Amino acid sequence: MTRKEMQIVAGIITISDRASGGQYQDLGGPAVKAAAEKCGWDVLAEAIIPDDKKRIQETVRSFSAQGCGLILTTGGTGVAERDVTPEAIREIMRVEIPGFGEVMRAESMKITPNAILSRSLAAIVDGSLVIALPGKPSGAVECLGFVEGAIPHSVALAQHKPTSC
Repeated sequence: MTRKEMQIVAGIITISDRASGGQYQDLGGPAVKAAAEKCGWDVLAEAIIPDDKKRIQETVRSFSAQGCGLILTTGGTGVAERDVTPEAIREIMRVEIPGFGEVMRAESMKITPNAILSRSLAAIVDGSLVIALPGKPSGAVECLGFVEGAIPHSVALAQHKPTSC
């Protein structure tokens, strides 16, 4: 499926207690947005929210209801006590797509041994493909690049649209 066949509408959610509280500037969201736009995707919605399961779930579902076929989150995928993004997504997903997380970790391991700590994942929630990316801006953009090729087909499947494969 080519970009011309289906315009991908995306939402970007930064998940960070400190960024949402104004303690530091969000760098992850803007980096992911720039990468998404470079892919030709239309960024419809953006949010900065705290590491809170209920807020993550509400925001993902809200973005899906607004028509975001692709929802990219950045942050909350590590092993710190407040990192709850994977758990929040798993509680509302229809199905997890393990290959995304596997590829992101495997490719990231070539860059840093700390990638083994990542709990990045992808899942179908409502009518959207949700990809939980790392919080570090460079890691988020790299991981998005590792899986970019599978995104159009996955979004089409999430939205029950015809695919060429």
